[in-house]
Amino acid sequence: MKLRFEDHSLRLRLSEEEVQQFAQAGRVAVTVPLGPTAADHLTYALERAENEEFRITHGAGAITVKVPATLAHHWTSTDQNGLTATLMMAQDQPLKILIEKDLDCRH
Repeated sequence: MKLRFEDHSLRLRLSEEEVQQFAQAGRVAVTVPLGPTAADHLTYALERAENEEFRITHGAGAITVKVPATLAHHWTSTDQNGLTATLMMAQDQPLKILIEKDLDCRH
Protein backbone atom coordinates (compact mmCIF):
# COMPACT_ATOMS: atom_id res chain seq x y z
CA MET A 1 0.00 0.00 0.00
CA LYS A 2 1.31 3.40 -0.93
CA LEU A 3 0.75 6.54 1.14
CA ARG A 4 1.03 10.04 -0.25
CA PHE A 5 0.49 13.37 1.47
CA GLU A 6 0.11 16.44 -0.68
CA ASP A 7 -1.42 19.87 0.00
CA HIS A 8 -4.40 19.02 2.20
CA SER A 9 -4.80 15.52 0.81
CA LEU A 10 -4.00 11.98 1.85
CA ARG A 11 -3.95 9.22 -0.77
CA LEU A 12 -3.76 5.46 -0.32
CA ARG A 13 -3.17 3.13 -3.28
CA LEU A 14 -3.69 -0.57 -2.74
CA SER A 15 -2.44 -3.47 -4.83
CA GLU A 16 -4.89 -6.17 -5.88
CA GLU A 17 -3.67 -8.41 -3.05
CA GLU A 18 -4.16 -5.61 -0.51
CA VAL A 19 -7.69 -4.92 -1.81
CA GLN A 20 -8.49 -8.61 -1.30
CA GLN A 21 -6.99 -8.58 2.20
CA PHE A 22 -9.05 -5.49 3.06
CA ALA A 23 -12.21 -7.16 1.71
CA GLN A 24 -11.63 -10.28 3.81
CA ALA A 25 -10.13 -8.92 7.03
CA GLY A 26 -11.47 -5.39 7.09
CA ARG A 27 -7.99 -3.97 7.62
CA VAL A 28 -4.73 -3.60 5.80
CA ALA A 29 -1.67 -1.90 7.31
CA VAL A 30 1.94 -1.09 6.54
CA THR A 31 4.64 -0.33 9.09
CA VAL A 32 7.64 1.78 8.12
CA PRO A 33 10.66 1.79 10.45
CA LEU A 34 11.86 5.35 10.97
CA GLY A 35 14.36 4.48 13.67
CA PRO A 36 15.85 1.57 15.60
CA THR A 37 12.98 0.88 18.02
CA ALA A 38 9.31 0.00 17.63
CA ALA A 39 8.44 3.43 19.04
CA ASP A 40 10.16 4.94 15.99
CA HIS A 41 7.88 3.17 13.49
CA LEU A 42 5.04 4.70 11.51
CA THR A 43 2.04 2.48 10.78
CA TYR A 44 -0.58 3.53 8.29
CA ALA A 45 -3.74 1.55 7.81
CA LEU A 46 -7.06 1.33 6.01
CA GLU A 47 -9.85 -0.05 8.15
CA ARG A 48 -13.48 -0.94 7.59
CA ALA A 49 -15.65 0.84 10.16
CA GLU A 50 -18.99 -0.55 11.23
CA ASN A 51 -21.60 2.12 11.95
CA GLU A 52 -19.17 4.98 11.37
CA GLU A 53 -18.60 7.70 8.84
CA PHE A 54 -15.43 8.27 6.84
CA ARG A 55 -12.78 9.45 9.29
CA ILE A 56 -9.10 9.48 10.10
CA THR A 57 -7.41 8.77 13.42
CA HIS A 58 -3.79 9.46 14.26
CA GLY A 59 -1.39 9.39 17.16
CA ALA A 60 1.42 7.35 18.69
CA GLY A 61 3.05 6.55 15.35
CA ALA A 62 -0.14 5.49 13.58
CA ILE A 63 -2.50 6.92 10.96
CA THR A 64 -5.72 5.03 10.23
CA VAL A 65 -8.27 5.86 7.56
CA LYS A 66 -11.66 4.40 8.44
CA VAL A 67 -14.18 3.71 5.69
CA PRO A 68 -17.88 3.00 6.30
CA ALA A 69 -18.56 -0.72 5.86
CA THR A 70 -21.15 -0.27 3.09
CA LEU A 71 -18.77 1.85 1.00
CA ALA A 72 -15.89 -0.54 1.66
CA HIS A 73 -17.93 -3.55 0.57
CA HIS A 74 -19.10 -1.88 -2.63
CA TRP A 75 -15.56 -0.70 -3.47
CA THR A 76 -13.97 -4.14 -2.96
CA SER A 77 -16.70 -6.12 -4.72
CA THR A 78 -17.09 -4.03 -7.89
CA ASP A 79 -14.87 -2.48 -10.54
CA GLN A 80 -15.13 0.92 -8.81
CA ASN A 81 -11.56 2.21 -8.74
CA GLY A 82 -11.65 4.75 -5.94
CA LEU A 83 -13.27 6.23 -2.89
CA THR A 84 -13.04 9.86 -1.92
CA ALA A 85 -14.14 12.02 0.95
CA THR A 86 -13.35 15.47 2.25
CA LEU A 87 -13.07 15.78 6.02
CA MET A 88 -13.02 19.05 7.92
CA MET A 89 -10.06 18.70 10.29
CA ALA A 90 -10.54 22.18 11.73
CA GLN A 91 -12.40 25.31 10.70
CA ASP A 92 -11.48 26.06 7.07
CA GLN A 93 -9.02 23.13 6.98
CA PRO A 94 -10.35 20.37 4.72
CA LEU A 95 -8.44 17.15 4.18
CA LYS A 96 -9.24 15.24 1.00
CA ILE A 97 -8.97 11.45 1.35
CA LEU A 98 -8.42 9.35 -1.78
CA ILE A 99 -8.36 5.55 -1.70
CA GLU A 100 -7.58 3.85 -4.99
CA LYS A 101 -7.01 0.42 -6.45
CA ASP A 102 -3.53 0.21 -7.96
CA LEU A 103 -4.30 -2.89 -10.00
CA ASP A 104 -1.67 -2.32 -12.67
CA CYS A 105 1.05 -2.24 -10.04
CA ARG A 106 3.26 -5.35 -10.12
CA HIS A 107 5.88 -5.07 -7.39
